[in-house]
Amino acid sequence: MTVLEQLPEGSRVVVIRLRSLGDCVLTTPALALLNKARPDLAIAISVEDRFAPVFEGNPAVSSVLPPGWRATRNWKARLCVNLHGGTRSLWMTALSGAQFRTGFTHHSTTLPYNVKIPRAQSILGVNRTVHTAEHLASAVFALGVPIQDIPRAQLFAAEPPVQGRYAVLHPFASAPEKQWPAERFFEVARYLALSKVKPVFLAGPGDDATPFRSYQVIRESLHTAKSVISGAAVFIGNDSGPAHIAAAFGVPAVVFFSTSNPAIWGPWRTESEIVLAPEGMLKIPVSRVIAAIARLRALEEAHA
Repeated sequence: MTVLEQLPEGSRVVVIRLRSLGDCVLTTPALALLNKARPDLAIAISVEDRFAPVFEGNPAVSSVLPPGWRATRNWKARLCVNLHGGTRSLWMTALSGAQFRTGFTHHSTTLPYNVKIPRAQSILGVNRTVHTAEHLASAVFALGVPIQDIPRAQLFAAEPPVQGRYAVLHPFASAPEKQWPAERFFEVARYLALSKVKPVFLAGPGDDATPFRSYQVIRESLHTAKSVISGAAVFIGNDSGPAHIAAAFGVPAVVFFSTSNPAIWGPWRTESEIVLAPEGMLKIPVSRVIAAIARLRALEEAHA
């Protein structure tokens, strides 16, 4: 009998996914699958405040909890699923009070778990690198959700605050080696403007958007970032969280990869062009990116 088969009607579940933006976005397919299999369950997500907007409005999520063991324990879950794996999440799992405490066998320790989840390849019956969305969904398959196609990530946003047809450019990343040069993003913006598609740059609180000040720069909350990206004709950016937001809304995307593997972190379930730069971002010419945008045909649709 699977774990899900052992949960009484209306049981509570807590899923621990403390951070980061891309991981949080790619957790939503697993939540959708769990909710589809057992719509009677009340599913809470434990996440850091700055990433909580990822889950807002999601019908699969009954509650968004602060990332502490007391909130997790007070939820009184029958099932605790640790999709994070760090030290804090392990303690939260151990102290959750849940009848079933689950996590992957590759986590630094499995002592808090009385249900251990094997590698995704074993669950899915494949012998290849798996995408992060597949990896996270494999956890709910192991618990009893029937194995099936893994859907696109699910995000929900307000109406975009930008009028007309526009493209979102995200020239920032978590590390310098993952960033395509700012001046080349600027050249792509000029190309978009000539194509009568408004370039809109997306920046975080600590990002230096000075090179792009001649264009519209959105530097707002995650709520606003979701809504801006949701209405874009195309997304162009480095391998980072906003690229996963674009994929969740089905926005065609051109994404640059240098140090990370697109088979694991590429846009999930959306039209995309992956621009690989194993020798460094400086090796990517503007012409290559413009050709990638053209192959997506997103700008042609913008003229329709």
